[in-house]
Amino acid sequence: MKDWINVALPKGRLGEKAYGMLKNSGYECPAIEDPGRKLIFENPEKMVRYFWVKPSDVAIYVERGAADLGIVGKDILLEYEPEVYELLDLKMGKCRMAVAGKKDFRDPVGQTLKVATKFPNITRNFYAGKCRDIDIIHLNGSIELAPILGLSHVIVDIVETGTTLRENDLAVHEEIVPISARLIANVASYQFKDAQINAIRESLQKQVEET
Repeated sequence: MKDWINVALPKGRLGEKAYGMLKNSGYECPAIEDPGRKLIFENPEKMVRYFWVKPSDVAIYVERGAADLGIVGKDILLEYEPEVYELLDLKMGKCRMAVAGKKDFRDPVGQTLKVATKFPNITRNFYAGKCRDIDIIHLNGSIELAPILGLSHVIVDIVETGTTLRENDLAVHEEIVPISARLIANVASYQFKDAQINAIRESLQKQVEET
């Protein structure tokens, strides 16, 4: 007898695209397509259960075992380093983690570099690899303001099109790592539900390879 497979989907466009891929893989759940306030959606025939969560929380649900599978950005995996299995790069939600600042920015050698970011762990690891002394300024929004107002020398943030940077006379100076959506699995679930999980992974991988 099959077990239920619990899937944490990130709210928003990325989650909707991910569900579309899962639906194409034969794991549809019609209830999820009906607007409303429900939080959990089940298809007993397919033994699959979906729920929407904040994108940054997906990895927590998977790591703690509330979900067997989840769709999460690589940025979240790098920042929080959850104990999960990364099964597949879904090749969607593509962007990049980058260092940006004023167009004429030059690294102030001999000074501590002030870096504003929502991603302190990624930032710390990146500059540790360069042996650069930094002062991390942890912000939660409007990161681009920091170098403009002199709060920081640079920022480390996700860049998709670069439009916001250009509109504020900022530019990318270094790319840290490319970012895209990943399929992740709970460690215990992967051991006990490996056949079901691998069937989902293989079906999604075929779709990725066909695009």
